[in-house]
Amino acid sequence: MEPILIVLGIILVIVLGGGLWLYAGRRRSQVPDEISAHKPMSVEDLLPSEGEDAEEEAEEEAGVEPAATLESPESIPGRMQRLRARLAGAGGFGKAVLSVLSRGDLTEEDWEEIEDTLLTSDLGIEVTTSLMDELRTQAKVLGTSDPEAVRTVLRAELLKLVDPTLDRSLNLKRPTPAEGAQGTPAAAILMVGVNGTGKTTTCGKLARVLVAQDKTVVLGAADTFRAAAAEQLSTWGERVGVDVVRSEKEGADPASVAYDAAREAAGQEADVVVVDTAGRLQNKAGLMDELGKIKRVMEKIAPVGEILLVLDATTGQNGMRQAQVFSEAVGVTGIVLTKLDGTAKGGIVVTVQKELGVPVKLVGLGEGADDLAPFDPEGFVDALLG
Repeated sequence: MEPILIVLGIILVIVLGGGLWLYAGRRRSQVPDEISAHKPMSVEDLLPSEGEDAEEEAEEEAGVEPAATLESPESIPGRMQRLRARLAGAGGFGKAVLSVLSRGDLTEEDWEEIEDTLLTSDLGIEVTTSLMDELRTQAKVLGTSDPEAVRTVLRAELLKLVDPTLDRSLNLKRPTPAEGAQGTPAAAILMVGVNGTGKTTTCGKLARVLVAQDKTVVLGAADTFRAAAAEQLSTWGERVGVDVVRSEKEGADPASVAYDAAREAAGQEADVVVVDTAGRLQNKAGLMDELGKIKRVMEKIAPVGEILLVLDATTGQNGMRQAQVFSEAVGVTGIVLTKLDGTAKGGIVVTVQKELGVPVKLVGLGEGADDLAPFDPEGFVDALLG
């Protein structure tokens, strides 16, 4: 018996030992190699794995900021189509006049209603009187019982007032470089207008229009009396990918900044330089001196081909007084009307062209970055009539 017990004991020890060995093996297979090998964890083990997160952190540690994402400006045909649709949706004084004319036999009260509508649209007394005389004459000749005939007459008269024959193109021809000059000067655009009309924003939007036309642009922040203006213009420059020349010193000489912008554009062989100016209207003499100086120093580099006056269309006749002051201070070549939504103030288009003798070249209809487009006389009139 004793030998048998010894043998059984040996077998039991072997079985138990084998089971423990198999259990330990399974536990080791579930533990990471570093721990099973008693390898201490390094700093690298705590960092993210290779990929975008690791690359971004590495760039931040090295002082490299991720590149800004440039926006792609909307094409000119696309933005014009969208602006026409917005105008048509807003309606305008033309639709109101057409509604009265289509009533049939018009009473004197009807004619007074038409006259009031035209006057409140900022057409002005002289233009309204002329248009009323023409409408009365045509009503006697053609009658007002045919709505389509009435619409045709009114469209023709409004189109005549807006004047589609005016040259509304921007002068973007680059001047011939002077003898010994470094680089070819850029076509120069000077933006003027009182603060609050959206002038600085319009500069940024115009840069987007030009970039959409495959032009290279440099912006000049010559409104040095308003710190936010330079920051605002710089933001627009970053969004569309154009350089902005500015002074870090508030209240610096605006003419100096304008000159530097024109020189930088020439050095870069840029197509266009657009310079923003201050909009203070403290007195006409000071305004004339400042704008005159800016224009003179810029023309040491290249002639200023465009001086665009930015007007808020909703200011009505007050905007006209502003326009006259700037027109006397510097030779305005074109008008940019902001907030032209086709409602009661649409008549400012006719009035400003008649008073200043220069065309409306660009219009803005909203706060969006691409809500600026070349002015289309026929599209504008058709939108007014609905």
